[in-house]
This record gives sequence, structure tokens and C-alpha cells, in this order.
Amino acid sequence: MTKAVFCIAKSTEQAELIVSNLKTAKFSNNDISVLFPDKGSTRDFAYEKHTKAPEGAAIGGAVGLGSGAVLGWLAGIGSLAIPGIGPFIAAGPIMGALSGAAVGAAAGSLGGALIGLGIPEYEAKRYEGKIIGGCALISVHAASSEAIDQVKEIFEQANAEDISSTEEASVNA
Repeated sequence: MTKAVFCIAKSTEQAELIVSNLKTAKFSNNDISVLFPDKGSTRDFAYEKHTKAPEGAAIGGAVGLGSGAVLGWLAGIGSLAIPGIGPFIAAGPIMGALSGAAVGAAAGSLGGALIGLGIPEYEAKRYEGKIIGGCALISVHAASSEAIDQVKEIFEQANAEDISSTEEASVNA
């Protein structure tokens, strides 16, 4: 039974710390998603040379091995615009889901898109406000209860907010 574990990171530095800790704990870059508003200064976060994310070059240019390099490790990083909400940077499985069926069903609502990903409505609305306010949403796919507990522990150690988990929703093509 696959679940997704979610949290809110209050800053890009906190998001990078969490992703780095997940990487150290051997979670796959294909199982970690990050979503945050594209507000100019977050562009540095998007790209590291030699990653599998060449589309990140259009977002942020090359970032060295310092701040921002961690997120370049994530799969499928890119920018997307949610009509009526604005531009976002997304990485991982959430990128495909938000740019596909979930956003189409959401009619321009980030909260609706999050609900389409399987997040309960009350949590999706809370996440939407925080993401639009400049925070990052981090999601990790976990297949076992041990992995779920490990992700939650990593989130808690980094002082992340609004930690929760939900059953995975499949996005139909």
C-alpha cells in the first residue's frame, strides 16, 4: 500500500535540508516532490549541472555545488503556471501530476489540484495558502510503514510544519 507523506517547509533552505536528509536516507529522487512559488529568488534552487533535469536550465541557469544544488538532484524539475494563481517550480512526480490531469480538473485552483492528488480538502486548502505565501510543499512516496515513519521523522527533525500522510491517488491519463 503506497502512501504519500507531506509537509510544509518555511524556506528554501529548510526544503533543501529536508531533501538532502531524504537523499542521505536513500529515498529515490523519483519518490520526492517539491512545489513552491516561482518568486525570482527561488530560481537558484532549480538546477545543477549533470542532473537529469536539463529543463531546469531555462528556469535558473547553472548553480554550483552550494545552495540549490540539492534540488537539482530531483527528477523532472520545471516551471508551470496555474491559471489565476501564478508561476510555480515543481520537481518530482508532482510535476507531471500538476501539469496534467490534476490541474485540468482543478480549473485554476492549486487547492483543487492538490485534492486531485489525493490530499484531503481541508489539508489541501491549508497547504494552498502556505505555498502561495512562499512556503514549499514536500511530498514523499513511501511503500511501507517503516518508510512512512522514517519520512515523518526526517520532517520532524527539520521542524517542518503540517506533516500528514494520505493514500496515493493515481492520475489517469
